Amino acid sequence: MPSRSSVRNGRTRWAGCPQGVVHRGCRAPCGHEKIVLRTRRRGKGGTMKPRLVFVHGIGGPRDAEAELREWLEAVAHGARAAGHSRSLSGLTGGWAADARFAYYGDLFHTAGAQGTGAAAPVAGVRDDEELVAGLLVEAIDERLADPALDEGEARVLRHARAQLVPPGGAQGVGAPGRHVANALTTLLSLPGLRSVGGWLSARVTAGMLGQVARYLNRAEPCGDGVPLDARIRGRVAGCLDGDGPTVVVAHSLGTVVALETLHAHRGEVPLLITLGSPLGTRTAVLPRVRPQPVSAPACVGRWLNFWDRDDLVAARPRLEEFVRPNASSVRPVSSRVDSDGAWVHPAAKYLAQAAVAGPLVEALTAAPGS
Repeated sequence: MPSRSSVRNGRTRWAGCPQGVVHRGCRAPCGHEKIVLRTRRRGKGGTMKPRLVFVHGIGGPRDAEAELREWLEAVAHGARAAGHSRSLSGLTGGWAADARFAYYGDLFHTAGAQGTGAAAPVAGVRDDEELVAGLLVEAIDERLADPALDEGEARVLRHARAQLVPPGGAQGVGAPGRHVANALTTLLSLPGLRSVGGWLSARVTAGMLGQVARYLNRAEPCGDGVPLDARIRGRVAGCLDGDGPTVVVAHSLGTVVALETLHAHRGEVPLLITLGSPLGTRTAVLPRVRPQPVSAPACVGRWLNFWDRDDLVAARPRLEEFVRPNASSVRPVSSRVDSDGAWVHPAAKYLAQAAVAGPLVEALTAAPGS
């Protein structure tokens, strides 16, 4: 177990952690979960601040501190557009909320991974590839159903779908993986995916989407025999406040992780915001979410879900059609946003929207202790 090498302003640096990762009071991204620094700065007037937890999605290695700053700056941009300029210094200065970034991406990197989110061969890899193929098929079908779709993009999408489900269903060792790789190569010709900031290659993209499959397949061990999905939920649970309110913002795969984690949380979550969520993917994701039937967690007081029509990850985005309400009649309320640029999936694109940042800031302001 590495030792704490320094503590300052509620931040702990763990000796021996990869890349000198800095942690803000929640469980260490490197997996050293047994020693947890519980310091918590106070807000104006000495009251305890509400907790704000960001849960990331698919992707490669991240600098958790840099990501936290980027997400907070995006919220500040959206808050300004929503008319909450007075809240900006509190968000970026750290006294409006006890903000934490629940990082778990390192858990996906097994021996032999090359920093792309892909992993060394593990048992169940064919199941993972088939789940990714199903995820892509549903995303393509949803996009093809858009009456505003131009013919050029529709032609690319139809070709990619045919590669995922070839006539006669080509079989053999590695067939699902080849189908996914071929389809992704085709999809990467679309402007939004080939542009800077999008996924850079079919191999990298397959590895990132494979993180969804690896989480949902449940069987992959991840240290001490604990399954990967349980370790990931443990990271998120370690950042939640069990005594006070926590506002949770989850993106992409993080929306699935957050939903499952919050079902076991006993604290108050006045607002859950989900961004670019694949939860509504009927065959690849929804049937694999736990517990079933899929419902809003009991601790959630309000759930806002946001999607962009150009976000391929958010297939079937209207979650209220699939998610049951909790005992307080809370269920997702889905709203479409339109981001600038071709590549719209990044969390920062969503957080910079006034429709997203406005309710987030209002929830933090209304929370006890704010």
